[in-house]
Amino acid sequence: MIHQLIFAHPKPGMSEKEFQNYWINVHAVKYASKIPQIKRYLIDSRLPFGSEPQDPLFSGVAEIWLENEKEQLASLQSKEFLEGARLDEPNWAAFWRTVVLDTNTHVLMEGEPLKKDSTMIKIFALVKRKAGMPLEEFRKYSLEIHGPKDLKLPGLRRYIQCHVRDSFYTVGESILDCVSQLWFDDIQAIEKMLESDENKESAADLANFVELKYAHSFVTDEHWIIGPESR
Repeated sequence: MIHQLIFAHPKPGMSEKEFQNYWINVHAVKYASKIPQIKRYLIDSRLPFGSEPQDPLFSGVAEIWLENEKEQLASLQSKEFLEGARLDEPNWAAFWRTVVLDTNTHVLMEGEPLKKDSTMIKIFALVKRKAGMPLEEFRKYSLEIHGPKDLKLPGLRRYIQCHVRDSFYTVGESILDCVSQLWFDDIQAIEKMLESDENKESAADLANFVELKYAHSFVTDEHWIIGPESR
């Protein structure tokens, strides 16, 4: 199963709120959800948290699940994509700032079954491996050494690591190597976690395997369009 992540930013002149509303209530419903090969479809909207950047790197993430590469290619050649979703993108998204990643998902904490009406929020943590570190060594460290440190974070409800698929390294380098998602009950739970000794230990470990200057994180809530069950 391909777990595709699409990081997006509002088009010039559109507020973040307008962008998120259009994406969730218009683009997703009228266009993207019509692509028959998509099995599950989730939109994560960025939430205000901490010191607010004047121009956030991303204002949301689309998560799309596809069965395999054949189905993915068929989706990109479908009428629903070419004459629907793709044509609608300039109406709301700054497509030149969009980042698309195909990933393999590793579940480190299953948590409770996913719910369409869940009120949990989550942290997206985007990282690039340390310069000179082999990709397989990075993946092993992330899953087997750093992952267990994150599992100790107080209030953590669910935790996955999405590692970019090998196809993104066929020519050159992927812009990112891993996107982690960590679920919590609410903003207060995240604030409490960030002050914990467990988080300080986890944060200190990042320097052992990622380029800190490229690390980026933000908080989102979830909006299921198709799912959580596969159609």
